[in-house]
Amino acid sequence: MTATAVRPAGPAPTDLPRGVVPMPFAKAITAGLRAALAGDDKVLLMGEDIGALGGVFRVTEGLQAEFGEDRVVDTPLAESGIVGTAIGLAMRGYRPVLEIQFDGFIFPAYDQITTQLAKIHFRTAGRIELPVVIRVPFGGGIGAVEHHSESPEALFAHTAGLRVVSPASPQDAFTMIQEAIASPDPVLFLEPKGRYWEKGDVDLDAPVGVGAAARTLDHAAVVRPGTDVTVVAYGPTVHTALAAAKTAADEDGTSIEVVDLRSVSPIDVPTVVASVKKTGRCVVVHEAPTFHGVGAEIAARVTEECFYALEAPVLRVGGYHAPYPVAKLEHDYLPSVDRVLDAVDRVLAH
Repeated sequence: MTATAVRPAGPAPTDLPRGVVPMPFAKAITAGLRAALAGDDKVLLMGEDIGALGGVFRVTEGLQAEFGEDRVVDTPLAESGIVGTAIGLAMRGYRPVLEIQFDGFIFPAYDQITTQLAKIHFRTAGRIELPVVIRVPFGGGIGAVEHHSESPEALFAHTAGLRVVSPASPQDAFTMIQEAIASPDPVLFLEPKGRYWEKGDVDLDAPVGVGAAARTLDHAAVVRPGTDVTVVAYGPTVHTALAAAKTAADEDGTSIEVVDLRSVSPIDVPTVVASVKKTGRCVVVHEAPTFHGVGAEIAARVTEECFYALEAPVLRVGGYHAPYPVAKLEHDYLPSVDRVLDAVDRVLAH
């Protein structure tokens, strides 16, 4: 059994919504999943309570009624079993898309993801591809209890064989989920749950890269041009970086260039380097702890490739090296506009 081709770039099936539609981030993912399900009958969704309930965050709401219980599958509460089943399905030609209810629930499946899913392509000398997407609501900002607000991206970015991506806007959520499903590689798709209800315009006719064009998943984007400082962010902190850039411009005319990394692994180093060579300064922002975090890798690469262009050390703004705090303290833990602007002031002081 082999997988059929996914929907190519261009118009969506005629029975799907068309044009530019304002929608929340979560519903943009729903629209992307709907387009993928409609375009390829080998795409199927799996997860706990994703069927009739539509998932904890209602991202899959209505999809089981539309595509049936064989395509949108409610699974037992067993993350390791969900991933293991998906690996077998992918080996038989399917494209499973899994939902992990909360970031902290992914760890029971860590062994399956890092020792099997990430390695089978290499272990078989390229003969077996595993096009599995694991959707993970991640990060903070919702006042959740323990194990419901984690940022584990560095653990998976450190594992060769996995793509790790995170959209920051409804438009990217719509296109990137389809590109992730089209990718021949396993993809950890990190969804900033604190941004699920933020609205934006989504062009439902936007071209979606498939096959070899799924390399667009790797590309960072300059989402706000600037000349004084480069701020690199991804997922939930892109919004924070943009707010900081607007505040800096309004208050003292500081021009901040914001780079949305989009892909945590691999990293689009050339786009980041080009920005830093222009501005001479760099601040990296993420919700995960800065200790051994993704920002440390970016800081090292920028220092290696921009040494003679840097006017100041690369600074990092992120969570602290401590367990995620209780809800009342999470806003002291998460990067804020003020913390980003403090780092910007420090690099400008050099």
